[in-house]
Amino acid sequence: MQIGMKSMTERLVRRWRGSTLLVACLLGVLAGITGAGISLEHTLADLRYTLRSQSSSGELHLVEIDARSIEAIDHWPWPRAHYARLVDELHRAGASSIAFDVDFSTPSIPREDMLFAQALARANGGVILPTFRQPSGTGQTSYIDSMPIDMLRAHSQAATVSIRPEAGGAVRKAPLGQITEGMPRPSLAALIAGRQGAADAAFPIDFAIDPASIPRHSFIDIASGRFDPTELKGKHVLVGATAIELGDRYAVPRFGVIPGAVIQALATLTLIEGVPIEAGWLLPLTLTLIVSWLMLRERRVERFGMAAAVAPPALFALSLCASEWGYEFSLVPSYIALSTVVAAASALCVRRWLAEKRTHDEQTGLPNRHALLATLHGQESYGVVTARIAEYDKALAALGQRGVSELINRVRDRISVLGSGVTVYRIGDRVLAWQATVEARDVPIRCEQLRALMLNPVEARGRKVDVSIAIGYAQGSLGSEAETIDNAFLAADLALSRGQPFHIHEDTDSAIVEDELSLLSDLDNALLAGDVSVVYQPKLDLSSGVITSAEALVRWNHSTRGPLRPDYFIPIVEKSDRICSLTIYVLRRAIADLKLWNTGCPALRVAVNISATLLESPAFMDELQIVLQDTGVEPQNLIFEVTESATMTGHDRAAEALLALKEIGIAISVDDYGTGQSTLTYLKKLTLDELKIDRSFVEHAHQNRSDAVLVRSTIDMAHELGLKVVAEGVETAECLDFLRSVGCDMAQGYLISRPVPPSRFGELLAEYRLAA
Repeated sequence: MQIGMKSMTERLVRRWRGSTLLVACLLGVLAGITGAGISLEHTLADLRYTLRSQSSSGELHLVEIDARSIEAIDHWPWPRAHYARLVDELHRAGASSIAFDVDFSTPSIPREDMLFAQALARANGGVILPTFRQPSGTGQTSYIDSMPIDMLRAHSQAATVSIRPEAGGAVRKAPLGQITEGMPRPSLAALIAGRQGAADAAFPIDFAIDPASIPRHSFIDIASGRFDPTELKGKHVLVGATAIELGDRYAVPRFGVIPGAVIQALATLTLIEGVPIEAGWLLPLTLTLIVSWLMLRERRVERFGMAAAVAPPALFALSLCASEWGYEFSLVPSYIALSTVVAAASALCVRRWLAEKRTHDEQTGLPNRHALLATLHGQESYGVVTARIAEYDKALAALGQRGVSELINRVRDRISVLGSGVTVYRIGDRVLAWQATVEARDVPIRCEQLRALMLNPVEARGRKVDVSIAIGYAQGSLGSEAETIDNAFLAADLALSRGQPFHIHEDTDSAIVEDELSLLSDLDNALLAGDVSVVYQPKLDLSSGVITSAEALVRWNHSTRGPLRPDYFIPIVEKSDRICSLTIYVLRRAIADLKLWNTGCPALRVAVNISATLLESPAFMDELQIVLQDTGVEPQNLIFEVTESATMTGHDRAAEALLALKEIGIAISVDDYGTGQSTLTYLKKLTLDELKIDRSFVEHAHQNRSDAVLVRSTIDMAHELGLKVVAEGVETAECLDFLRSVGCDMAQGYLISRPVPPSRFGELLAEYRLAA
């Protein structure tokens, strides 16, 4: 049934993809045929010009009929003897070609025309004169062809200089040639550059070339011989008007309004580099449709979003490269098609994302409880197995959320191996689940196999982590899916709390849970009966080699349930507001033991762990004052250890509570430093005395470079702020040597001693004093 639905859904998706791509293709082709979006096309072209901005090659020089020349030759039109002198000077200088963008279509004084014609003859045909076509009158459709007078044409070449602005009023293209007087003639730019082409064929002018970089000379300087001939030897020379009073100015991209002669120069420089090819819109549209098809097949929202964001600039970047190679592509049809695909595909991706979010865990990508319920739905009989990860919070502190997500996926991989590719679901932060592939009687065997697989450390974020799991199993039937999952969840919790490798759910489990909830009612009796005891783990002073303080740790040996794990009963006690009485009990026992030890070691101090909830408890502060008065202990001999997360919960309230303890004289130590988000600067504001670096950073610091850097920098910064530093989790001599080398003050861990009863702790004091 589910497979059939999935197949039908996939068929619908495939049809949707095809329809979307077809619509995108039709819209793109329609835009290409009709020329839609011409303003955007021009904007993209202008942007390409700007990004490709370059200087002139220097092969063409512009001789300007500028304001200075007009002032020097105070008569317009100029007598053509001036042009004759100019041609002679340029020819003697060795100019490769001389081209005029000046109208010589009407006769002037015969002697002047003769002088100019003689100069053209002396130039041996190396001069180009303009011909152009213009409307015969306003609103007329007929044209008049203007040619140089016959006397001048005999010893020169004719080239068209006609350039027409586009519909928007800007000049963007120049012709390769034009028919005048019934004869096809090359354009001035094509003739200079030696390019051929069909009459009336146009090419895009390369406005990436900066007009200001074209070498320029004043007409009057050249005609008067006041110039360096070597500058023009072998160069093409274009003569034209640039003076404002002579008009002949046009709007162009990038540079506003510029003289027509400069436009002719830019057109010439363009053709010298090669004839740009207007490659059209078909190739970019085809490429866009291929990319769009791949985007439509992408199921992950973030990848689709990235592709949708990258595709337009990538397409433009390709067009920019093509423009550099002389190919000009139109992109608007491609962008219209791409926009259509993105709009349609976004709707599908959002729909998929919403469905994925409901049925998958966001952090690991694993299917979640909703997905497991859907899988079990409709089955007559089935089993559910759960695996609860022990010490999840420590893994989270050491690896961070991303590291834990990777860790869980690695655990999933090992589970899948045993289950022949079984689908693993994450139904809670620290709980994985899957549908059983064996009968209930075979669960113990599979559990042992899985636990054996977990004996090898799991690698996450480059670190090897020991992972312990407790397994639960529950049998279900049609209609009991949610209850079955809850029962398997509970079975794993019971296995963990009892220290068992696995637990198969029984009908009596709920009653057992109720019994555990009654644990709190047993606490008072346990305190009176002495079932709650205190053990001590020493802190070794690394400079002197002696034990200078001890951390008090609570233990509960229940009268009927046996030893209870602190991480099991303390959270329950904290949630019930009974932690105050338990902490006061531990504190009184620790003070009593401290007095016995201080007879031989008066500088010894004892540390007691304080729950975050007590930092805001007026009742605890009152009880503390009573304890201090009753016992007569020096507050300076007490250390209260608070977790880093406790200091970050309600900054102002935590600061006030810690300050009150400091005023009493009790030292404050931050436990598990590095697992929260505080900084040393913030902790300094809380007027602390001691910093305990969490074991997750310490135990591999002598091997792991990143851990070593963190430990060393923390110690240095803490010392700068006047704090003592204790390193937790020291289990090897190599680790201890490393801590000494980086200036750590104290060390705590199994290498020094496990937590021991008061009598044994007294012996440890003596042993370390003798060894020192």
